[in-house]
Amino acid sequence: MSIAAYQPLCTQLGLTRGIPYTPQWSAAPDFLQLIVDHVLAQRPHTIVECGSGLTTLMLARACALNGHGHVYSLENGADYAANTRAEIRRYGLEACSTVLHAPLVPCSIHGHDYQWYDIAALTASDIDLLVIDGPPGFLQRHSRYPALPLLRERLAPRCTLFMDDAARPDERELVEMWLEEMPAARHEYIANERGCAILHLAKT
Repeated sequence: MSIAAYQPLCTQLGLTRGIPYTPQWSAAPDFLQLIVDHVLAQRPHTIVECGSGLTTLMLARACALNGHGHVYSLENGADYAANTRAEIRRYGLEACSTVLHAPLVPCSIHGHDYQWYDIAALTASDIDLLVIDGPPGFLQRHSRYPALPLLRERLAPRCTLFMDDAARPDERELVEMWLEEMPAARHEYIANERGCAILHLAKT
């Protein structure tokens, strides 16, 4: 995937001074288009994303265009967090974005041990958009599973969840785990480059 593939999104969002693109880690343009379109159309108030980088910049810019909304990013890498903050400052989007250095810490859910982001510094509540693109899958089995059980009490009555890399078997399994715990959730699967799982969550 070359950086040229991101040009339509950059044009749409007015990101004319370059973007923080890394071939190994940046989300694909088709996933970014899905979440940007959602923000522009649905105007979420509180966005939490797992992982930071190009997604953070584009989500924050979409909030700025809306004149509404704030992105809270959980990033386990201190250098990555600093780099993302620098990109946010470069585009003057500090009012729309908070990048938290959230190291991975042990947690236990239903008797299983995981490493997941330390959310002690996360002040966000009433989350109406949750974007999951971390932690990396190679760290552990079902690496992204803790997001929903650990953030569930902070979700708004209605929340939409987008997860990247959903074509991978591990992610498919953890989506089924989420759906068992939240049977009222509505699940969509988008067969884009890396697969995208969308869950429409409503508290009952």
